[in-house]
Amino acid sequence: MIRWLAPVIISLLGVAVAHAATPSPQRQAELRHLLIQDCGSCHGLTLKGGLGPALTPPALAGKPPEFLQLTILHGRPGTAMPPWRGLLSEDDSRWLADRLLAGETQP
Repeated sequence: MIRWLAPVIISLLGVAVAHAATPSPQRQAELRHLLIQDCGSCHGLTLKGGLGPALTPPALAGKPPEFLQLTILHGRPGTAMPPWRGLLSEDDSRWLADRLLAGETQP
């Protein structure tokens, strides 16, 4: 079901995502810390996989940033991936998705 639903959600989210603002340098530092500590607690401290799948550029190849942003914000039902919407804005989640795809995950 998610395979056909994801493109629809991504297209609806596209308008909001197209105007994403870059987080401040201080917020970027906080997000990098979250990525290593919080995401790393399940995806491995080097993000090469653990309880959750790898978050390396090769593992994420072909996934649009909007798809990753949706996963970050809404989690993955039926898995250990929680929704982060209460703690992260759309701009935060887009910034994280872009860093993951670029392999720019170290502090």
